[in-house]
Amino acid sequence: MPLPTQPLRKLGFLTIGLFDGDDPRPGHESTLRIIELGERLGFDSAWVRHRHLQYGISSPVAVLAAASQRTTRIELGTAVIPLGWENPLRLAEDLATVDILSGGRLNPGVSVGPPLHYDRVKDALHPGTADLEDFSHERVRRLLSFVRGEPATDFSGTEGFEVFSDRVQPHSPGLGARMWYGGGSLRSARWAGEHGMNFLTSSVVKAEESENFAEIQLSHVREFRAHHPDGRRARVSQGLVVIPTDTATPEQRVKYKEYADKRAPRTATPQGPARMMFAPDLVGSSAEIAEQLYAHAAFREIDEVAFALPFTFDHEDYVQILTDIATRLGPELGWRPATGSGGAAPPVVG
Repeated sequence: MPLPTQPLRKLGFLTIGLFDGDDPRPGHESTLRIIELGERLGFDSAWVRHRHLQYGISSPVAVLAAASQRTTRIELGTAVIPLGWENPLRLAEDLATVDILSGGRLNPGVSVGPPLHYDRVKDALHPGTADLEDFSHERVRRLLSFVRGEPATDFSGTEGFEVFSDRVQPHSPGLGARMWYGGGSLRSARWAGEHGMNFLTSSVVKAEESENFAEIQLSHVREFRAHHPDGRRARVSQGLVVIPTDTATPEQRVKYKEYADKRAPRTATPQGPARMMFAPDLVGSSAEIAEQLYAHAAFREIDEVAFALPFTFDHEDYVQILTDIATRLGPELGWRPATGSGGAAPPVVG
């Protein structure tokens, strides 16, 4: 196995938070319990996906507000909030509020573009303004300005008994430095770098200069850092699906293999008119996955990850996968679990 150029510094995970539409509470509770487990295992961060009009988390900021009260150390992120569904000023208020409640642990990830199936939801989402909405990077720029404390109005002061501010309240001074952009193209990587954001590499990317996923992801990392004021020190988190099987039952191993096999064909060639490339799922022992990661061109360029949990597994599967990642795969990659009031770190398994 090739040696890493540097140990993995930050280890995170990403969950979609599926639930039953007829009984949604258990699914949301499962997500919160998974985040609590992540903290006990020493993970540095927990991220939630964002789904609208589906049976996955539709309000990640609200879920993370709850998670902030059940954890004390682990960073909490969104990967990612599609801003086409949001009002940037209102979202800035929500993000700042949760960041304050969490003690400065929120890591909001966002993206732009028209909402999925926009023609079918636009009249409900943006009645009267659907054809005027701007889904460009300007929407991110507006959010950044509000989060970073730039004026939102030219009015402030006292009116009667009411006191008004000209910027979003509450203001959380450190939040602006923890804003992430989730991108799958060179243009997005460049824009994020130019605007001083952190960068979440996507497990779905555009095949612009190559049809090799690792090479594409690497090009995004380098494009981002080439345009970021911090250069090679700019924060990048790599997104991949990893499923270690070290302590999996025979039944779980069969399930995991079937899951990966069904998704494998889409990873071979660019898909659709946009030529999208999907990352292969990495399934096997932690030693096998570590070897694959060390051979991955983009992984060798970064020192933090947010490994995605599969979409459709059971709570017990996620417990096994997260435990193996923290106690076996992480140490294989040179990572050491965080310690603190969230609970004792697990033993390092060599």
